[in-house]
Amino acid sequence: MKRFHALEALYERFEGCVVITIMGAVAAELQAIGHRPNFFYLQHAMGLASSLGLGMALARPDLKVVVLDGDGSLLMNLGGLTTLARYRPANLIHVVFDNESLLSVGGFPTATSTGSDLRAIAAAAGVPRTTRVETADELVAAFDGAMAAEEMTTIVAKVADVGPAKFVTDLGLLENRFQFARYLRQLEEATK
Repeated sequence: MKRFHALEALYERFEGCVVITIMGAVAAELQAIGHRPNFFYLQHAMGLASSLGLGMALARPDLKVVVLDGDGSLLMNLGGLTTLARYRPANLIHVVFDNESLLSVGGFPTATSTGSDLRAIAAAAGVPRTTRVETADELVAAFDGAMAAEEMTTIVAKVADVGPAKFVTDLGLLENRFQFARYLRQLEEATK
């Protein structure tokens, strides 16, 4: 499955969620499908999307938080899985696109290309719900199951090591930051 097609399959399900992406291909492809003010593209901070998502999920338990991560990014902050498992926010869904490659920074192979199993690592770290999927239909079913379960979930989606022609977004970093903050404030004001 191509990551772009996986994102397209999930796109409508992101309505009403807070979505945090890693840098590079995931951010560029999601923006190409269609930017929304509830999307935050974490640029220039490889490995930290799950940490930011954890903070958001703990600070705002009223929101569904979706982290769109990559294998290379997760491997850079592997200890983050133990922290996710320790706090286990029920409102966090961690989707890891595993293309066995550091595609956005040159295409070097990651440890998953030689057998490291991110689903098994997440489970061993104590993440309560983990699964691995290989098709868009499996991904949608796993995502819907995670939304319904209301239990911290890591979904590892195996994807092809192909990406966009460029790995940057057209939305300025500061504008994304301010737009995302405005979105969160509007949600908070709506619940008062």
